[in-house]
Amino acid sequence: MTIEVLKPGLATSVQDIGRQGYYHLGIPPSGGMDQRSLRVANLLLGNPEGAAVLECALMGPELRFAESRLVAACGSEMTPRIDGQPRPLNEVFRVPAGATLSFDFVKAGARLYLAIEGGIDVPEKLGSRSTYTLGSLGGLEGRPLRADDRLALLPPPGAAREGRRLPEALIPSFSKHYLLRVVPGIYDHRLTDESRERFYEEDWTVASEADRIGYRLKGGTPLSFHEREPPFGAGDDPSNIVDACYPIGSIQVPSGSEPIILHRDAVSGGGYAMIGTVISADMDWVGQIQPHQLVRFVPITLEEALAARAEYRKVLEGLRKMP
Repeated sequence: MTIEVLKPGLATSVQDIGRQGYYHLGIPPSGGMDQRSLRVANLLLGNPEGAAVLECALMGPELRFAESRLVAACGSEMTPRIDGQPRPLNEVFRVPAGATLSFDFVKAGARLYLAIEGGIDVPEKLGSRSTYTLGSLGGLEGRPLRADDRLALLPPPGAAREGRRLPEALIPSFSKHYLLRVVPGIYDHRLTDESRERFYEEDWTVASEADRIGYRLKGGTPLSFHEREPPFGAGDDPSNIVDACYPIGSIQVPSGSEPIILHRDAVSGGGYAMIGTVISADMDWVGQIQPHQLVRFVPITLEEALAARAEYRKVLEGLRKMP
């Protein structure tokens, strides 16, 4: 069974829940930027929760199916169509043999996850099928989809049921203004008190440079750093530090002007101060924010972050028990 890519969309790639255990070697986890939507799409179909899917950013692909398969599309509001006829989001539906699956322009959110009965069959690299484009690793030849590509599929598990739908209460509601919870970082002491307070009081606008590596933000007041003599090994920029590891979700502000939230394809370390880290429970939302939408950062304690993570895991467990 293969699927032919007629049009690749804007930035469509094969992703699963990511590869773990290699970040210390400079290889990031990759995987779906909205892990919840990726998992939900697979769970609706009865696929393994971490099966490989297509992550479709802002503009979906056009795909021709060689034979009939059930699919589920979750995440951003990007209406699927079979030969031009609309099909529902967050619900299992069938694509007949020879039919073409396409998508409308995105109405809300930024990334849709298309799961296909059985999952996409590309070689596992370091324990994952996820595409890491910078390293040309995983996915289909380590890159986003192109026209005329063909995707192989794994055998269907036989657990899928047409019409199975995500309960309304579990369907995400997307916004144009996001509050992102942040644990202040180990370098936020480099900021002046006034600058630190202002950073959390202002709205920031997502720039067009928002991708799997990181989200750049603009429009806020440039940050001010305490003056100092740069330590040996650090650069002269006021935001420079001696190289340190970058957590996924960490916020760096080169030159103090434009914060960058590092995401699942980010480099693992470097020489910019991290003033905080967006908590793991909110990183799915980051992957669904469109360029030009607004973000405000909310500082919380580590204890509050751990409680949010526990609640997130509770939601996932509830999704696994969907009727």
